[in-house]
Amino acid sequence: MKTFIVVVLCSLAVYMTSAAAPDPQPAADAQALEEGLFVEKDEASAVVRQKRAAAELSLAQLESLKEVCEANMACEHMMDTNGIIAAYTAYYGPIPY
Repeated sequence: MKTFIVVVLCSLAVYMTSAAAPDPQPAADAQALEEGLFVEKDEASAVVRQKRAAAELSLAQLESLKEVCEANMACEHMMDTNGIIAAYTAYYGPIPY
């Protein structure tokens, strides 16, 4: 019982000292607002990788995805209900090309 009381008092002391410390976050927020939240479109497109749309895949690429997915019965069933792109992505991850 004495150990429990000591632990509670120590945790209370740590909580009180950490709550009394000033929060450095508002200064960082003010600095971010001064720098600006927006970037140029060229800079943003260089940083963020664009995802490939399903329409950009050729018929041969779709067929190869279908062949991979047909080896797995669950993937094949999902392919029939949700489409090849959704099924391949769910079972094998992002499309390699």
